[in-house]
Amino acid sequence: MEIKELEQQANTIREDIIEMLTEAKSGHSAGSLGMADVFTALYFGDVVKHDPKKPDWPERDRVVLSNAHICPVWYATLARAGYFSVEELKTLRKLGSKLQGHPHRQSVPGIETSGGSLGQGLSIACGMAYTFNKLDEKK
Repeated sequence: MEIKELEQQANTIREDIIEMLTEAKSGHSAGSLGMADVFTALYFGDVVKHDPKKPDWPERDRVVLSNAHICPVWYATLARAGYFSVEELKTLRKLGSKLQGHPHRQSVPGIETSGGSLGQGLSIACGMAYTFNKLDEKK
């Protein structure tokens, strides 16, 4: 994508976030809105290796969110990338929804880890990196 397209995609994601939080009548807006450019760059700027048609592709990159309460930006980005329907964003924080206030591993395609406590992502990412390194050594 060109810069203008990336800027437009980030703004679309911001609109999704506002609509999601308004519909839910709860959630954290500032962090999610502030990270829209970063998530757009990751998923649409060819930074993260991913494939929404094959979310468990072994060669994919893993995204770990260390401040889980900003997951609305992740949900909106994944929906716009084709991991699930954009319509599902309207279910954020509703009873029985896959899109809760903190991400839950395997609740939707593309979510690799569950989150809650601030900062836990660093230890999760370190553990994942260590494990993948050990698995590579065994090959």
